Amino acid sequence: MSATLVVKDLAAGHGDRVLFSGLDLVVAPGDVVGLVGANGAGKSTLLRLLAGLAAPEQGSVRVSPPSAAIGYLPQEPERRPGETVSAFLARRTGVADAQRALDLATEALANGDPGDAYAEALERWLALGGADLPDRAGEVAADLGLAVDLDQPMTSLSGGQAARAGLASLLLSRYDVFLLDEPTNDLDLDGLERLERFVSGLRPGVVVVSHDREFLARTVTGVVELDLAQQQVNAYGGGYEAYLRQREVARRHAREKYEEYAATRTDLEARARTQRAWMEKGVKNARRKAPDNDKLGRKFRSETTEKQAAKARQSEKMIERLEVVEEPRKEWELRMEIAAAPRSGAVVSTLRGAVVRRGTFTLGPVDLEIGWADRVAVTGANGSGKTTLLGALLGRVPLAEGSAALGPGVVVGEIDQARLLFEDDARLLDAFGEAVGLPTADVRTVLAKFGLRGDHVLRPTATLSPGERTRAALALLQTRGVNLIVLDEPTNHLDLPAIEQLESALDGYAGTLLLVTHDRRLLDAVRVTRHLRVRDGRVTED
Repeated sequence: MSATLVVKDLAAGHGDRVLFSGLDLVVAPGDVVGLVGANGAGKSTLLRLLAGLAAPEQGSVRVSPPSAAIGYLPQEPERRPGETVSAFLARRTGVADAQRALDLATEALANGDPGDAYAEALERWLALGGADLPDRAGEVAADLGLAVDLDQPMTSLSGGQAARAGLASLLLSRYDVFLLDEPTNDLDLDGLERLERFVSGLRPGVVVVSHDREFLARTVTGVVELDLAQQQVNAYGGGYEAYLRQREVARRHAREKYEEYAATRTDLEARARTQRAWMEKGVKNARRKAPDNDKLGRKFRSETTEKQAAKARQSEKMIERLEVVEEPRKEWELRMEIAAAPRSGAVVSTLRGAVVRRGTFTLGPVDLEIGWADRVAVTGANGSGKTTLLGALLGRVPLAEGSAALGPGVVVGEIDQARLLFEDDARLLDAFGEAVGLPTADVRTVLAKFGLRGDHVLRPTATLSPGERTRAALALLQTRGVNLIVLDEPTNHLDLPAIEQLESALDGYAGTLLLVTHDRRLLDAVRVTRHLRVRDGRVTED
């Protein structure tokens, strides 16, 4: 069915901290609204409010008609213990909940219920695609190359297979409104293209959070920006590139308007001070110089003083009548540099006839040498063996055949795809301090530069968001000297300003780089000297 999502005067926050307020939004059929903003601005919170999973502090969320199905697909597909792939797909498409409601309604009907609840439950189950989900699931999985038994546990899938299962759940969904939180994470280029076609071709309205600039440029019809620094919600018509242009113009105008106001106020205040000074000087002169019998002179000086006082009051009234323009708040900016360790030897890593076997998957044999200051991009489909190749080059993956060697003096800095570096029960303050060997005060200073402040550093690292864990890993690169950087999908979960800073830092980095990414704009922005392609466990070089 056609459905419209209407949001009025919405507000949300964490404790005393306001995330956003006064948010108005209409998502009509065919709209694709890109939701952007820095990490922590409240994008995921807003999606949960739109999905009805949390209550707003103020305002309302309404869907018309009320029976419309809203599909919320969160940032990280939850892999529940014991849940099969088919059960995961049924849950993510809403069919599982619809099936339970239908079973209850069927039981009630058998016990004499009039049947209205059964009719509604059946209509919802059919609308969500419950009747043919098993058949469609098999077809979509095969089309995506998800060559697994749909009855096997989700926890047994590799990262690439789990990403394809997540994409399959989206392609199988038949919601009336789609709420997508970072759907591009972990998708390969083929998956990104399929997702773009799916989103662009949807008849229902879509609200999507994404930091993939190319995906946004190809899909969205409008942008809502949660500007945390200015405490504003800004809506922009047109696509993503139009948003960038309009935002730049709006920010320039806001700065110019404030500067004009500040200059006018400063001039008026200076004029009023001068006029008051002249008035006070005139009073003093009149008292000192005027003879008792000089009535005309005394009258003249008195009138002159009153005129200066009147002018001063006029200037002060003009100041009061000025429309106050608040100064645009200076946005917090991540300024990232990569700390360099002394250079390694000429050969950083080598593989000779290297073969890795994991179940039915085989990588290799691979013969490869990475030299000092090589800047290597590694691309390929999910499941092709990119992460396994990185593990072999670093000497972390056992080889079934061949040999691997890491060169002398190599100091590795890494952001792994699963963000496992900071994912335990230790406080971030303690885990980071142990990793870098700095005093607590210095650790707080470093993490604060990456937007991780008091409320973050005292939390167990496992409770941090993926974006916060990624920022902590970036902070390590800036603090601990390295000469080999290994980045496996580094832009997943990062906001746009942080991605741009990472690009800038990599541009100025003089050591060796191994970069695995499906971020098309990152690949264009980062200078590389070699390009490895991995396909079905085979490695080739352009």
